Amino acid sequence: MIPYGKQDINQQDIDAVIAVLQSDFLTQGPQVPLFEQALIDHSGAVYAVACNSATSALHLACLALELGAGDWLWTTPITFVASANCGLYCGAQVDFVDIDPVTYNLCPKALEQKLIIAKAEGKLPKVVIPVHLCGQSCDMAAIHTLSLQFGFKIIEDAAHAIGGEYQGKPIGCGDYSDITIFSFHPVKIVTTAEGGAALTNQQALADKMVLLRSHGITRDKSLMTLITGLPIAAQGDWYYQQIELGFNYRMTELQAALGVSQMQRLTQFVSERQRLALRYNQLLADLPLTLPKQLKQTNSAWHLYVVGLQLDNTTLSQQQVFKQLRELGIGVNVHYIPVHTQPYYQAMGFVVGDFPAAEHYYQQALSLPLFHGMTHTQQDEVVTALRIALLIDG
Repeated sequence: MIPYGKQDINQQDIDAVIAVLQSDFLTQGPQVPLFEQALIDHSGAVYAVACNSATSALHLACLALELGAGDWLWTTPITFVASANCGLYCGAQVDFVDIDPVTYNLCPKALEQKLIIAKAEGKLPKVVIPVHLCGQSCDMAAIHTLSLQFGFKIIEDAAHAIGGEYQGKPIGCGDYSDITIFSFHPVKIVTTAEGGAALTNQQALADKMVLLRSHGITRDKSLMTLITGLPIAAQGDWYYQQIELGFNYRMTELQAALGVSQMQRLTQFVSERQRLALRYNQLLADLPLTLPKQLKQTNSAWHLYVVGLQLDNTTLSQQQVFKQLRELGIGVNVHYIPVHTQPYYQAMGFVVGDFPAAEHYYQQALSLPLFHGMTHTQQDEVVTALRIALLIDG
């Protein structure tokens, strides 16, 4: 089976992890700061906070922006559920903004229309989370302009997008957002096995996320609260205080060491994905498929290569094509099931028909295999299988 995505681990990565296993630190050692610095060096952001998952990073980002009960978080329906769930973790309410039918990202025009209505109803969002689907940046300049007009904060969900660019700068630089989130799950472009990170240019947000990442505990005496008994200054070097209700969202040294090693090949990973995507564009040009569209000011990291099945031009269903490809050894997938159609969200009152562009996308989307190390022979096998599945000769 040719998978839709997978990690690329070399001997350098293995040696980096073994070195940690043989060191004095398996957690809370030097590798996590080194990995954070690698993310800073790549993105140009001022601060990076590594976490045990991108979901954890999303949660910390929402808490740092003081999202809570009575607030609203908006995101796109075409994403993994974590982009919405992070708002629920904070006690906020969640709503969605329909997608641009061309890029499949959150649509700035739909966002503006929804904001106008929400302002009249007194239900403006406190946080909006645009998701850079497949590795292509959303139109962040347009979304940022709306944030200034309507007063919301922005968390970029860039789980797919490390190594991508927007307006000639790395995604994660923070020019148009408060916080950017990366994911390092095994199928992502860079992996730490499991892991994520939150990047920001604001020290207060970084400090808050660092505090909450580790149980809300601090050893910084300037942050401590005076308690009965000995003065803080008289306490021993072992002394710490829990000043917030935090979490254990720390990244291990093993994960970070793998990440440090992987980051050295980020440019190589993305360049190869871009070459494979261009080759797909050429090989699939004559098939009844809608190929991915790229905005001029973006340079996608190509985490995914999603095609749209032109079902009006065939008697086949999405399910039939999917099943046939799987039977032919092609590990296609669908990214994503619209979040508002999940039972948990349906119980909140969302119904099919709420976000028609997202639902139309889902009914015809198919993620083709794309990963670093994929050979042209494997890519040719995918295309041949697609021709068979679509009942096309040649």
